[in-house]
Amino acid sequence: MRSHSYDDVLSGPRKRKVAEVPAEPGLVLEDPGSGFCGALIRIEYGNAVLEDARGRHRVFPLGPAAFLLEGKPVTLVPVRRSAPAVPSVSASGSVRVAGVKARTARDSRIWVEGKHDAELVERVWGHDLRVEGVVVEPLDGVDELAERIADFGTGPGRRLGVLVDHLVRGSKESRIVDSIRDGNVLVTGHPYVDIWQAVKPASVGISAWPSVPRGVEWKEGICGALGWGEPYEGWQRVLAGVSSFRDLETPLIGAVERLIDFVTVTDD
Repeated sequence: MRSHSYDDVLSGPRKRKVAEVPAEPGLVLEDPGSGFCGALIRIEYGNAVLEDARGRHRVFPLGPAAFLLEGKPVTLVPVRRSAPAVPSVSASGSVRVAGVKARTARDSRIWVEGKHDAELVERVWGHDLRVEGVVVEPLDGVDELAERIADFGTGPGRRLGVLVDHLVRGSKESRIVDSIRDGNVLVTGHPYVDIWQAVKPASVGISAWPSVPRGVEWKEGICGALGWGEPYEGWQRVLAGVSSFRDLETPLIGAVERLIDFVTVTDD
């Protein structure tokens, strides 16, 4: 019968398993070769950056048992992060439909006055529009709205929803809209001079939208009053301030929601 000691000699020395430790910033580690001791700042390019009590930084390569933690050798491993939670609602406040591919575009459309209007609608209602297969197209103004509608050719399953700026009684826009007589067309709008003004001032870091004197182009007047540079630079500030429907004024929200309902309700 063989002794335990004989077995141990034949098998050789047993290797100790080195603990694997997530590389969390703040771990106090020691490099056994140099004796440098410091807190882990970050992992970069396969190295660990340590900072000692004097604020000095040293870079050490990662590897098995490369550091001491509380006097014991450890192997640093990447921190496992859980996947970020997918929001349950979209930017418009609707229930987010997960894992659904964009639907083939419907024949029905939503028209808006310009590029900024289209970008803002996409920012807030983009998820809803892709699920429903609704395309938003800029018109570059509504002066020729009646002609554009005639060229489009509305009918069953081919509806138009139109979003109009400054739709108030007595305005040029209201007179154009009043001339439209087509059951397959719905025109809604908001009272603001421009779509910018439908964004809540607090969302773009101002107390109120400035008044622009008559004869001054509105966007240029706004940018001049706020020191925002050119209109294209100002628009980037405005769009960056919008993350959901909560950043928009109620009249615009209601107007867009009505258009989406109109162009999708009987178009399945």
